[in-house]
Amino acid sequence: MQNKVRFLGLDVHAETIAVAVAEPDGSVRSLGTTANRADSIRKLVKKLGPVEQLKACYEAGPTGYVLFWQLAELGVQCEVIAPTLMPVKAGDRVKTDRRDAERLARSFRSGDLTAVWVPDAGSEALRDLVRAREAAKQDQLRARHRLSKFLLRSGQRPAAGLKAWTQLYMSWVRRLRFEQAAQESTRLDYLHEVEHMAERVVRLEKAIAEAVKLASPEIQEVVKDLQALRGIAQISAVTIAAELGNITRFESARQLMGYSGAVPREDSSGKRTQRGSITKTGNAHLRRIVVESAWSYRLRPGVGPALRKRQEGVPEELKEIAWKAQNRLHKRYSKLTAAGKDQRKIITAVGRELLGFIWAIGTKAEAAAKQRKEA
Repeated sequence: MQNKVRFLGLDVHAETIAVAVAEPDGSVRSLGTTANRADSIRKLVKKLGPVEQLKACYEAGPTGYVLFWQLAELGVQCEVIAPTLMPVKAGDRVKTDRRDAERLARSFRSGDLTAVWVPDAGSEALRDLVRAREAAKQDQLRARHRLSKFLLRSGQRPAAGLKAWTQLYMSWVRRLRFEQAAQESTRLDYLHEVEHMAERVVRLEKAIAEAVKLASPEIQEVVKDLQALRGIAQISAVTIAAELGNITRFESARQLMGYSGAVPREDSSGKRTQRGSITKTGNAHLRRIVVESAWSYRLRPGVGPALRKRQEGVPEELKEIAWKAQNRLHKRYSKLTAAGKDQRKIITAVGRELLGFIWAIGTKAEAAAKQRKEA
């Protein structure tokens, strides 16, 4: 049966899909271009013969996983390929959709491609919501910068001890008045944008809390148990769970660290060993959230009221892992600080080790949820 399998290479764009097939006899040929629409894809699959003898692949990109889900519904086995790991000939300087599709089909048949994990529709929806909240936080920061720099240029200074962006600070900004009408209009516009961004963030955080209640039991368990770790509250836990999806797909904590792009790059040959900054060839959203959480481990190990509340209902075994994380990561931070290392590098190193504890808790949480589901 394997000898009769036809391998499809799909070069996917917003409106079109270039199609090529690697035949069982070894030939690779282009099948032209079809529209990126469900009806066109259905006609293409029907024309190519039995779905049991078809295997398709396409590169991950801005079109997402819709094509994967459509092919899965039609019974076609499909893989989404990591674009950065595609084999490329050094001397190949011609790039067209047809050649890309043929290259995909040929490499897919020879087993030279690396597939990425594809989430289900629910996990992808949760990830979209989490990333929308992240974008809102970035927009909020920009809006605040515009307002604060405008006040600085205008010579407006808050009273001593008045902390920025608190309710008292915002009340002070609302009471300000400028003699120039143009400046007053600018203040009102910047103030409105800051307030709008704050409302947007609150609205999205409420939506995330509601979405978690409707998520799969595995995601709910992971979100609950990850909050046993210091520096990881609900939003951080949901972000990690949404970005990773199925944590047990990582065979080890080291593999998860590599996925985050938080491991140092290396260029070694012979007796020469050279390591540099982190690779950053991984999930930037995951890397950002663990580095933010790593700042909490500057403090001495302890369990405060907020953390104690988050740990309610968490198994004792996972609480012990979280306590071990506090002791190990704080010791790591102190040791690197005493050695005079750069603060940013220290936090990155702590964040990388934090991923090991996230993997330990996440895999156990998913296993527990699966056992309850099967019981």
